[in-house]
Amino acid sequence: MKVPIKKLGTIDCDMVETTPIVFHDRLYRFEYVRANYKPNKTGDSYFRFIDVESGKATPAFALGYHLGGAYVEADTVYVYGVNIWGGLKIQVFWSKDKDLETWSSKTALDLPGWGIYNNSVCKGPRGYTMAFEINKPPLEAGVPFTIRFAESNDLVNWKLTPSHCVYSKDRYTACPALRFYHSFYYMIYLEAKPGPTYETHIVRSKDLVDWQSSPFNPMMQFDPQDKIIGIPNLTTEQRERIAKAVNRNNSDVDLCEFNGKVIIYYSWGDQQGTEFLAHAVYNGSLESFLTGFFPED
Repeated sequence: MKVPIKKLGTIDCDMVETTPIVFHDRLYRFEYVRANYKPNKTGDSYFRFIDVESGKATPAFALGYHLGGAYVEADTVYVYGVNIWGGLKIQVFWSKDKDLETWSSKTALDLPGWGIYNNSVCKGPRGYTMAFEINKPPLEAGVPFTIRFAESNDLVNWKLTPSHCVYSKDRYTACPALRFYHSFYYMIYLEAKPGPTYETHIVRSKDLVDWQSSPFNPMMQFDPQDKIIGIPNLTTEQRERIAKAVNRNNSDVDLCEFNGKVIIYYSWGDQQGTEFLAHAVYNGSLESFLTGFFPED
């Protein structure tokens, strides 16, 4: 039986890349706020966190950075992003401040000639592993987009893994969310299909080289439930945009476990710039959620 994901509807417009995290026993949603996000009056992109229960936003940081992803280790929050879409460097920001207001920063990866986009970090058997999306160089990317990997012992200094650690050079594979349980890396990612349409799949690997696809793929695909109004304070204008929008996509999935449930955020829309943020839930642990896509175990 396919793992039951309950879609809860749309919560924002023009918001795409987000990461739910648990920090000091509170649920936060990391957000990459794009320059064209209507409430953004800065004229540039930035990162922030939303306390999900209160709705309060932390102060903006990483002005001008893009496509961020967040990770928590003990009392420190780490955020990774690029200074331009298709950048050659990944910058790491970290904060030990409970209010997420004070940030340090350093270049985590510097890959001249590469084009880097989304990222995701998890803890694994060899320290920490980062999955990140690329579209060049051609020898490394194959058919854009493609997911490569790096490793670290301290979440600040990173080293690229060998070229055969990749998924997948033969087709469009993007937007990774990486986790590790019981000898396997589980990776949620975006597949492009004819149409074009876009749907979320899940694979797993013991070595970042040989990958097994779930028999229950696609994990998530677009449907009318994406357009449910997910929070009561959406404006009339936002509701009208949601109702009229073309939907051919479920992408940019990220997730965490909180209070016995898996909290899921994802994007839907036309993959051409008209996009919306929605949320979903799975009643159970993150471990049971991921392993449930591979029933032979």
